[in-house]
Amino acid sequence: MEIIKYPSEENVKNAVRADEPFLAVISFDSKKAIMCQIDEAEHHILLMKNGYKDMDIDKFFRIVFDKSGADWTFVCPPDYKNIPYKDKRIKAFYRDGMYTISEFLDNINYIIGINIPERYRRHFDFMNE
Repeated sequence: MEIIKYPSEENVKNAVRADEPFLAVISFDSKKAIMCQIDEAEHHILLMKNGYKDMDIDKFFRIVFDKSGADWTFVCPPDYKNIPYKDKRIKAFYRDGMYTISEFLDNINYIIGINIPERYRRHFDFMNE
């Protein structure tokens, strides 16, 4: 996994030392991740500052994290892996995201839990019906 540290490696290192919160976008194929200190950008702006279109946001898992844990902005795109059934699509998104996000966090030496905030759990309510 290629990890881009925005705006620079030094900026990110300083933020890590200060235990600042971060944003990260991690590609669905787990080939690329981009991270920055939370005050640098929002997820879609972080992508644009790194050569992507803002609409590419639906090709990335999105997290906010610090050393205490990671919050996953759990938004499953309607065309995720072209899976037509919503329940199967959400399950695949969840499984893939847990794996890919964990891989990213491990690569940057953050061994922390992944939380899905309550406001993003509506997908789980759908699956539990």
